[in-house]
Amino acid sequence: MKYRFLISILILNVLLTSCNGNKTNQPVIGADELQKNNILPSDNAKEFSLKDFYTYDSRLAYKTDSIFNTMTDSERVAQMIIASIGELGHDLNKAKLLVENKKVGGFVILKGTKEDHKSAIETLNATAKKHNSFGLLFSADAEPSLFNSRIVGSQPVKNTVDLTSISEVDAVAKTISNELHYLGVHQNYAPVLDVSENNSAITNRSFGANPKDVINKSNAFVERTQNENIVATVKHFPGHGLVTGDSHFNTVFIDGDLLELDNYKPIIDNGVISVMVAHISIKNNPKYNTFNVPASCSKKIVTGLLKNELNFKGLIVSDGMKMNGLQNIPKATLEASKAGCDIILIPKNEDDTAQLILNEMKTNAAYKAQVYESVMKIIRLKTCLGIE
Repeated sequence: MKYRFLISILILNVLLTSCNGNKTNQPVIGADELQKNNILPSDNAKEFSLKDFYTYDSRLAYKTDSIFNTMTDSERVAQMIIASIGELGHDLNKAKLLVENKKVGGFVILKGTKEDHKSAIETLNATAKKHNSFGLLFSADAEPSLFNSRIVGSQPVKNTVDLTSISEVDAVAKTISNELHYLGVHQNYAPVLDVSENNSAITNRSFGANPKDVINKSNAFVERTQNENIVATVKHFPGHGLVTGDSHFNTVFIDGDLLELDNYKPIIDNGVISVMVAHISIKNNPKYNTFNVPASCSKKIVTGLLKNELNFKGLIVSDGMKMNGLQNIPKATLEASKAGCDIILIPKNEDDTAQLILNEMKTNAAYKAQVYESVMKIIRLKTCLGIE
């Protein structure tokens, strides 16, 4: 036992000596060396992109929650309101006041020159920053057939109906997206998913009358647009091509089956981020009859059909709220929000719209939760776009 004990002591001493020897021979690893092994972001790297919108990311969720929690209810509701600028919209002074008072979440650019749009967007972004407002979301009706008239001086492109191949659609979508990036626009209210080129509201804005062509070309347009980090928006849900009339000017009906509805499922499944809902009513349809209420103001259509049946989880935008298709709907902006629209586009009065929503939130807990869900979606989208 005595010898075994001595042998154990000798072995332990050798081991300790060996360890101490290694320690003195190894370089000391300090904070500088560890820092040099970090992955350093490039100057142009963005924390998130549109590809993150539909995927779970704990950092994105945390950032969205953090921004939401800094806002008052008035500031939250303002995120849902998109006003207009340009020749047919607010002048720049009025737009600046809306930003200074935190009344809107962004603007759609209507007709104007390329450089005027760029200047206005830069001015409004600077105003938002000066007044510590959450960044603005800018959008445009930049579908191929409207692009050059909405943005005068932009690179010429063909009308939508004249785009004969997928490669041509892809090239045009890239051209448009590049021009939108130059201006500082984040969302394109395109493509048109309606199937008829004969309707008075749609004409040459459609990819044609063949549903398969419309779906394939729309998917190509959406994919290229969103790969360029511009939000694509298919319209006019649930279909404005195979009807008579123009919802800009009067009440329009889908009479019977929703013949264009099947266009939406493959586009939704392919990851489109936004859908615009039309001010179009449905009759002679036992399941989807809206009883003269436009689809944009019908919870049956926006929430029941688009959200629940088609499982759309993205951003839902109303069509422009000044259109005559809404003339018989009291408090139409509130009704569109209650139906499930996340964005209320071009309301007649931004203050009145906000107040209607805020008043309803005070007495309707379920609706308040729905508004919060819409606002969180908008903040998440802005964060993916790098808007701060």
